[in-house]
Amino acid sequence: MVFKLDTEDVFGGQVEDGIYEVIINHATEDATQSGAEYINVDLIIRNDINQKFKNAHIFHSIWKSKKDNQYNAKSINTIGKAVGLANGKEYNSLTEVLEDFALKTCLVSVKNETSEYNGKTYNNLNVKSWAESKITGPSNHKFKAKDIAQQDNQPLNITDDDLPF
Repeated sequence: MVFKLDTEDVFGGQVEDGIYEVIINHATEDATQSGAEYINVDLIIRNDINQKFKNAHIFHSIWKSKKDNQYNAKSINTIGKAVGLANGKEYNSLTEVLEDFALKTCLVSVKNETSEYNGKTYNNLNVKSWAESKITGPSNHKFKAKDIAQQDNQPLNITDDDLPF
């Protein structure tokens, strides 16, 4: 058996501050255990171009306002523009908008920051800006099996026929 070492495909390592070409794995509404609602945007650093941290996930949250119980439309519009959705496009629901984000590519700038909540300090990788992808043509990103299962919101089912041994 031949094995080719790929030192770009390793465990660990914190994504560094920088600008990355990403693909949106999925965007869904979710809620914390205490009931605070938010949109969870799961980005994956593309593996079809030469950049660090290929296949790493970046999670971006858009929180509902406590004041009016609405999501910030400007945040959703910014992502829509970055992924190339048509200006003025209408959707029947927020779910349809989020589904339209899936598998679209864009460019994000991220920064590692600390925050404090209830007396605890947290390290977060935050998306600071969104832009259109600089890569032309279709994405050739190869998804890992676990990411494909998440896109479909389905459990990953592997049979004996899928295994090489």
